[in-house]
Amino acid sequence: MTSEKKFLPIGEQNPAINRIKGIINNSKPNPEKLFVAEGIWIHKLILNSNLRIASFVVCEDFAKSDEIKHIIDEMSKRAEDLYTVSTKTFLKLSERDNPDGLLCLAGLPKFDANDFKPTAKSTILVIDGVEIPGNVGTMLRMADGAGVQAVFMPNRKVRLTHPKLIKGSQGAILTVPIYEFEDVDACYRLLKAKGFTVYLADTRATKTYYETKYAKRTAIVVGSERYGIARRWYDFDTEMVSIPMLGKCDSLNVGTAATVLVYEAAVKNI
Repeated sequence: MTSEKKFLPIGEQNPAINRIKGIINNSKPNPEKLFVAEGIWIHKLILNSNLRIASFVVCEDFAKSDEIKHIIDEMSKRAEDLYTVSTKTFLKLSERDNPDGLLCLAGLPKFDANDFKPTAKSTILVIDGVEIPGNVGTMLRMADGAGVQAVFMPNRKVRLTHPKLIKGSQGAILTVPIYEFEDVDACYRLLKAKGFTVYLADTRATKTYYETKYAKRTAIVVGSERYGIARRWYDFDTEMVSIPMLGKCDSLNVGTAATVLVYEAAVKNI
């Protein structure tokens, strides 16, 4: 370790390790919105950001390559607390078969809806009440790939720091701006104030996704796996759009449906 800061050796029962376990298990309050990051690629993303790094944990038995040693040096300059742990302790935290020996607690980016400034051509995804963390993570990864300007989340049902969401997003949780709203009304008001046309993903729609002529500023709304889009959306000035089901199933997984709709709208908006 080359940093001027000192790495403190700690064991499995240390409060710092219990804190990490609580976030991994999604079992304790997390008001600071800290998430657990493991491995080389996500540490590189964190280093390229201005995120808060609350703690950094290294297992030297795994941290052998020059690349990993460089990450350790850079992370140790920014992390508030530095720890080393044994192989046994690290393996109890790691979700990998071949870990890199790097793990940290970092804070998610923070965005204020009052600061949202859409471009002239803008596609955004509205995730309304989706309950499965992996589905939200998948949609964030897709939103990054489709060049979506932002994700709006009224009626949020999952923790953004849930490990399955973080893993499913493949780092997109750090690259896609996420704006939260206290309710559907607040979300809709901002969309209309910014000149968006709102499209609801609904199997009952008479217009399919490929027949729809999307507006320059388009918001695609997808809803809960069990309950669909909140009823309140249908009280507003919105349009419905469907995906034809050509087999025996009556609908697609919400992440798959969002991908079809958002990519179609984004490509037509280029």
